[in-house]
Amino acid sequence: MGHNRTFSLSRPENEPILEYRPDSPERKEVKKKLQQMKEEVVEIPLIIAGEEIKTGNFGEIRCPHDHSILLARYHKAGPEEVERAIAAALEAKEEWAAMSWEDRTAIFARAAILLAEPWRATINAATMLGQSKNIYQSEIDAVCELIDFFRFNNYYLSQIYKEQPASLPQEINKMEYRPLEGFVFAVPPFNFTSIAGNLAGAPAVCGNTVVWKPASTAVYSNYYLMKLYQEAGLPAGVINFIPGSGREIGPKVMSNPHLAGVHFTGSTRTFKEMWKTVGENIDKYNSYPRIVGETGGKDFVFAHPSADKKALITALIRGAFQYQGQKCSAASRTYIPEKLWPEIKEELISEVSDIAMGPVDDFRNFVNAVIDSKAFSDITSYIDYARESEEAKIICGGSYNDSEGYFIEPTIILTSNPNFKTMEEEIFGPVLTVYLYNQEDYEDTLKLCDETSPYGLTGSIFARERKAIEKARQILTQAAGNFYINDKPTGAVVGRQPFGGARASGTNDKAGSKLNLLRWLSPRTIKENLVPPRDYRYPHMEEE
Repeated sequence: MGHNRTFSLSRPENEPILEYRPDSPERKEVKKKLQQMKEEVVEIPLIIAGEEIKTGNFGEIRCPHDHSILLARYHKAGPEEVERAIAAALEAKEEWAAMSWEDRTAIFARAAILLAEPWRATINAATMLGQSKNIYQSEIDAVCELIDFFRFNNYYLSQIYKEQPASLPQEINKMEYRPLEGFVFAVPPFNFTSIAGNLAGAPAVCGNTVVWKPASTAVYSNYYLMKLYQEAGLPAGVINFIPGSGREIGPKVMSNPHLAGVHFTGSTRTFKEMWKTVGENIDKYNSYPRIVGETGGKDFVFAHPSADKKALITALIRGAFQYQGQKCSAASRTYIPEKLWPEIKEELISEVSDIAMGPVDDFRNFVNAVIDSKAFSDITSYIDYARESEEAKIICGGSYNDSEGYFIEPTIILTSNPNFKTMEEEIFGPVLTVYLYNQEDYEDTLKLCDETSPYGLTGSIFARERKAIEKARQILTQAAGNFYINDKPTGAVVGRQPFGGARASGTNDKAGSKLNLLRWLSPRTIKENLVPPRDYRYPHMEEE
């Protein structure tokens, strides 16, 4: 009798962002949790079919802003554990897919409640310590955005299931939305805890089972997410947590004939390699795997002469330097009219020079550390390149030090070459490059902006003149999947700005909308004929 009803979900509200003001209860709670977690070293197992697996092959997790703090040791998966995770996902598949969608969404609704209340400080502290995010950046990511993913995915799934074809008096037509046949491979990045939760959670709520390989530099927060899923009531085997080396795990998963989909966020290079691997193995698969990926960006802020100067400066600082520029949406290049530059240059440099940088538990710090030694080396190589070039000048920042943590000053480069290296290549760090253009060449420079980068993720236009805004929107149609008018190019909100870009930035399947969920469903049309024909002949066949 359980199916003899119609069930629907109302559109949710976005989770409110707590402010963590001095003496607020949320500030005291997260400060206490930060101290507690810094003082204990956690041993993180694999979790396969609900069982904790310890391989003895350890990796270490240390605070990026303080190398001396060891947060955890985690067990790494090898080939045997990968096979076990795949087998567990396949074994759990039938029962999970057969579960009513209302029961599946109830688990994720409970996860949202748990994250909003008893787990909030834990997930925030884990993200802050393990990924070097300040409290605000962690709050909007690891808590609010992930809660929004849970709630809005539930809502969008209910809307998808409502979409049914037309019927006639003599026939009933139905659309079933089946999960994919096989398992989904979820591969998240280090920089957003919410993305890790959603890459595994979105396919799962649709009835798929998942093999989840967290980023090695985000295992700490992702482990707590896995424990959150378990407390929310997620059945064993639905999501299988296997930290480890991508080189060890990826080929084994990607060549499995039961691979049904890949849910990925990370570098363009890695995504292209995964796509090639799918192509090379296409004859092995039981079905064509769904490939969903959000990759890199070379995101821009374009200023028109009519731009609001204060708003532009704020957008450049927040867009380029929040979370140390380690966002695929971060502002990395800006086009500013030559006549406007003298009016904003000094204030921009002054504001950036005044930015506080340091560890995450000092809430006064706007900037913290980059994620690891490789990122530190890659980012600083761009700074050094600019320092040695005759086509560029470092006008702010440019210093760095990794003796205690991986700290890089917010850096602004001024270049005379619109195709300078730092105008074209993704840096993924706190580096902003400025190019000055003649305001008479507004349209031509918009075209230049469009053609400079292979990416197409985010970008913004600052202007008061409506004609200028409209011209930018037209010329930059393919340059950004998320386009902002008089706002920074970061900070997309679930349910309000579905996120994703095209070109080299990914498949643009818009996380935070039903478009993404549709990728994890395989529709089946069912027609029931109430009056089946009993003669093969048609009227046109009758004699004259």
